[in-house]
Amino acid sequence: MDIQHLVDRLEELIDEGRHIWLTKMTLIDEERALEIIDQMRISIPEEVDKARRVLNQRDRILAQANEEAARIIELAREKAETLIQRDAITQAAQNRAANIIEQARQEAEQMRADADNYVLEVLREFENHLVKTLSIVRNGINKIVQDREAARARPEPAPPKPAEPAKPPSTRLTTPSVPKPAEAPVEVGAESKPE
Repeated sequence: MDIQHLVDRLEELIDEGRHIWLTKMTLIDEERALEIIDQMRISIPEEVDKARRVLNQRDRILAQANEEAARIIELAREKAETLIQRDAITQAAQNRAANIIEQARQEAEQMRADADNYVLEVLREFENHLVKTLSIVRNGINKIVQDREAARARPEPAPPKPAEPAKPPSTRLTTPSVPKPAEAPVEVGAESKPE
């Protein structure tokens, strides 16, 4: 699967997550995130293979450019020798031949430079793509780790206490209480009179 598609899926998963109020944390589906990261582990080596193929292509392009440059220079030399032989050995003919060779050399150098610039541009784009992908993968992994640690740090609620069974009515016979006889009130501070 294309690595860019997997990056987009990971971003969507983070965007769809539930944000925890007053924090920078977001709850995401851990199983889906780990599945996307596993697919990235498979896709990234494929992207590295693409980079290796680009480097091989660069070598092939440079080899073709060198062959074409050598062919152009050889044709220029042959043309210069023909001109020198035909026009006799004159300073003008030598100068013209030197100019032709120099022009051919410059064209060959330009071909090499163009090939290098093309490959360099492709590799830089690929590097930027991989850096962005790696950053998103690291952020996703860090978010999952933070969510796990936050979940472990929260205390688990205590299980509810089971209800106590109702006590059966007592079958023991109780004797009715007998009221005590009332006592006469005693006056406090009353003086007893002598008889």
